[in-house]
Amino acid sequence: MQYSVITGKPELISVDTLVIFVSKFDKLNDSLLKQIDRASGGSLRTMLESGQFEGKSNQTAELYGIDGFQASRIILAGTGKHSASDVDKFRQAAGTVARMRGFQKSESVLIHLANSKAPEAFQAALEGCLLGGYKFLAFKGDDESQKVEFPSSISFLITDSKAKRKIEKGVTKGQIMAEGQLLVRDLASTPGNFLTPKLLASRVEKLGKDHKFSVSILDEKQIKQEKMGALLSVSRGSTEPARFIIMKHNGGRKGQAPVVLVGKGVTFDSGGISLKPGLNLHEMKGDMTGGACVIAALTTAARLNLPLNVVGLVPATENMPAGNATKPGDVVTSRKGLTIEIINTDAEGRLILADALDYANEFKPQAVIDIATLTGASLYIIGYEGAPFFSNNRKLKAKIESASNTTSEKVWNMPLWEAFAEGMKSPVADLLNSGGRDAGTCKAASFLEYFIGDWPWAHIDIAYVDVEPSGRPYIPKGATGIGLRLLIETLTNWKKL
Repeated sequence: MQYSVITGKPELISVDTLVIFVSKFDKLNDSLLKQIDRASGGSLRTMLESGQFEGKSNQTAELYGIDGFQASRIILAGTGKHSASDVDKFRQAAGTVARMRGFQKSESVLIHLANSKAPEAFQAALEGCLLGGYKFLAFKGDDESQKVEFPSSISFLITDSKAKRKIEKGVTKGQIMAEGQLLVRDLASTPGNFLTPKLLASRVEKLGKDHKFSVSILDEKQIKQEKMGALLSVSRGSTEPARFIIMKHNGGRKGQAPVVLVGKGVTFDSGGISLKPGLNLHEMKGDMTGGACVIAALTTAARLNLPLNVVGLVPATENMPAGNATKPGDVVTSRKGLTIEIINTDAEGRLILADALDYANEFKPQAVIDIATLTGASLYIIGYEGAPFFSNNRKLKAKIESASNTTSEKVWNMPLWEAFAEGMKSPVADLLNSGGRDAGTCKAASFLEYFIGDWPWAHIDIAYVDVEPSGRPYIPKGATGIGLRLLIETLTNWKKL
């Protein structure tokens, strides 16, 4: 697929489809819309008066054979009322258009963002196109109707040639960012028998070779040598051995302390002995979405040449029931040396993250961010709309909130009160791995806090933003890939805390 930025008049460029982004209007004041209205015999005025199209968010209208325009088809895409900084409206509008048959069947598409000159708007528009048109078809047969149809070329029209270079950079970044998010979706959607810990590690090794970041894998023997007893306690019941994935992007100066990203990589979660209910159990192939976000973040950081040293850690395992599986009531010893009483084997994510967070100390990091599908309780905090997050550092908290505002991947800061940490103490061991149903998301974060070193830390719980239940403009039903843009924006232009 080809992407380009061109100058010219929209009516003179020959393409299959011309897409024009339109802000909400109540009068035909825009010169291009007036031109289209005249050429179409007043169709726009008729649509406006009837309420069929007035530029509202995600409204669309298709026009064919408009006199004076070389495009075979014109699609008007509403962006609603928005400020100059609200580029997600472009992402949403483009995602809506990308699902239209006329767009999908076009060989060539020209996109006109009206008067916008911001590279971020063009970035968002291409992201919306790629994200909205996504389908996971890796395991479909040869049925032609199942194949993805998408334009061979997408061009962006600008009127100011002086802005071309900056906008081209925005378009390139949009492609890389979208492909990173699609990588998360692909990994999270892949069935567990095709993405065991070992297969996931192999996939990461190939990504490292393709995109020039370093990858090393600890096998079970090496994990034992590292004394990662919490991780091994989760993998015990599976015939698939655990892996510990280490990735490094060295984009900063030599000796610069890295930012460490840690992602939960449970490639299938049955709940272990504390077996989950059978309903929707197939979705637990996606319990490695936090790990997928970290893998995609390292890949994207390398592709964008971010000027920062970044380390990615993904403890990868299955959580299965078996005769030798960890049992409720067992006590295990973490890499840090803290003992953990297992109350619920389905609270496995915090166990594998505990060893990974302690391992992060090896890199003397300037900050650590972990991301995980950690708690079902997060559904009752802000539902499917955003991710609860926690931080022990005011500046890191502000960075993540700023990245959230920029990317429209919503987060909400939650407290790390001392009572939550006290609630994770065990009468038998140092800690419990589950503190009960009340404040479950907060207690899980407080459990993780026991394993961090003396560095700024943030924990992002994506348990209910990782899957979209019904479908939104640029997020089809299924795995969302949310978290990737948030992480990359946080890392972009990073300044020492």
